[in-house]
Amino acid sequence: MEEEKVILVNEHDEPIGLMPKMEAHEKALLHRAFSVFVLNSKNEIMLQQRAAHKYHSPLLWTNTTCSHQRAGETNIEAGTRRLREEMGFTTPLKELFSFIYKAPFDNGLTEHELDHVMIGYYDNEPQLNFDEAENWKWMGIEAVKADMQEQPELYTVWFRIIFDEFYHFLEEHKV
Repeated sequence: MEEEKVILVNEHDEPIGLMPKMEAHEKALLHRAFSVFVLNSKNEIMLQQRAAHKYHSPLLWTNTTCSHQRAGETNIEAGTRRLREEMGFTTPLKELFSFIYKAPFDNGLTEHELDHVMIGYYDNEPQLNFDEAENWKWMGIEAVKADMQEQPELYTVWFRIIFDEFYHFLEEHKV
């Protein structure tokens, strides 16, 4: 099976090429990504615990789903695909904002992403793909913020960065 490729971009989100995902992370090159936050009617976020066998950040908690767009795929199409693949459901998604971040991992890889953040709403339980996710839970936005400050080691590096941006976006906008 051919390794998944990421879309390399400049700081204006203009594609400049494709590269195998691992190579892009080894070289810390800027590439397109997305992060999906699914909330329920109680305004709680569906968090995902990454599977134990993941090559980085195993068993850490993160947002509902995140990944990389494929060539020719819109942000919404990519978010919908990954939500179905990892969490076993779909729901309408809305793109909120995008931003660039850089996050090194202990294993020498680096996430350097232009991240498109999306939101969706869902009140049922997911049907986890255990190759991707170990567990899930609903957690209030303020509770996530407090827990992340008290126990940051329980959360993925990128989620700590993205959640901060998401939190401030919610403070400033009605979604």
